[in-house]
Amino acid sequence: MGTVRDGITKRGSTWSYVIRVIDPETGLSKPKWVGGFATDDDAKEARDEARRAARRGEYVDRNAVTLGEYLNEWLEVHALEVKPRTLAGYQYLVRQYIAPRIGNLRLQAIRPATLSGLYRDLLANGGQKGAPLSRRTVDYVHAVLRKAFNDAVRSDQLLASNPAERVKRPRREHRGPIDIWTADELRRFLDLMSEHRLFAFYRLAAYSGARRGELLNLRWPDVDWKAPAIRIRGSVGMVDGARVEGTTKGGRERTVSLDAETVEILKAHRRRQLEDLRLAGDSWIDTGHVFTTGFGLPIYPDTVSQLIAKSIKAYNEPAEDADAPEFPLPHARLHDLRHVHATLLLVAGVPVHVVADRLGHADPSVTLRLYAHVIRRHAAGIADVFAAAAAQVDEDQADEEDGPDPSALAPC
Repeated sequence: MGTVRDGITKRGSTWSYVIRVIDPETGLSKPKWVGGFATDDDAKEARDEARRAARRGEYVDRNAVTLGEYLNEWLEVHALEVKPRTLAGYQYLVRQYIAPRIGNLRLQAIRPATLSGLYRDLLANGGQKGAPLSRRTVDYVHAVLRKAFNDAVRSDQLLASNPAERVKRPRREHRGPIDIWTADELRRFLDLMSEHRLFAFYRLAAYSGARRGELLNLRWPDVDWKAPAIRIRGSVGMVDGARVEGTTKGGRERTVSLDAETVEILKAHRRRQLEDLRLAGDSWIDTGHVFTTGFGLPIYPDTVSQLIAKSIKAYNEPAEDADAPEFPLPHARLHDLRHVHATLLLVAGVPVHVVADRLGHADPSVTLRLYAHVIRRHAAGIADVFAAAAAQVDEDQADEEDGPDPSALAPC
């Protein structure tokens, strides 16, 4: 072992630190050695954290468990706490991006700089065949690690602090506003789908703002024909190729009102489904879902997502004997119908908290963040609106100061 300088020394190819802590059983001070750090700076940073924790009486004893081992145990515990689809997402991120790169490092040796290096590596070549990984996926990786480290601090007491809370993350690239269909483009798409057996699904998606999984989970008792409205009580997702039903994304039920035309389209859809039932006879499987196959089975989620892309492509690139459309439809995903719904409501002046409730956002700040560009775009004339309102107030006050019109006081 080399010379110890301010609690830091080099042992072989790695660095170690030593601090003095109070033994809770004897009350005596004793040295604690911790090693395995790649650089002296890492050891110094860990030493300083350990000293602060020791002064607070929160020192965490050394543990040799690796990050990969801890995450595997953590995921097993979380299997009972989160939705299957969420758990599958955690498992994929750990298996694909975290474990191969830093899973062999000791949990207690993970520093903020370790995570910064991981994020830079993923952004540069973390994708398929060494391609850059999207910033959004890297953000998901960070979210999983932050949650796991929080549990390592609070529940398992394996860490004194969460390194993911202090990490220097790569600067977020600027993203322009989302390109959203106009009301005319939405109308043309719905006209295109009007003869399809799933037309009611796309109409409801656009006119309710509900998520794909929420609509595919709908049963006929969830449709209130008198209100009229739909009650969104759960959602559907795919986990390892299996269709899994669970709660909504926020875990809360909500009621979304419907316009009269959408109600009529849903009624027509119900009549068509009853005709399917008659034709299928004993082959019909009654699940009660609003959107089903011709034999009553629930719709596979990817079906409605893939159909929108295929329909737009067919519209823009018709057969050789047909004329191309004068105004092609821009590419759009199924989820973009939800964006169209929110955007048109905000442009129409519907308060943000009302839109948030309709979309199922637990906090209106989520809506504000997602659609800030819409609000900014249509805020340019707000100053003129205020000026006009203020001018009207001034005119009313002036009329009051002048007194009533004498002719109004004249006897009849």
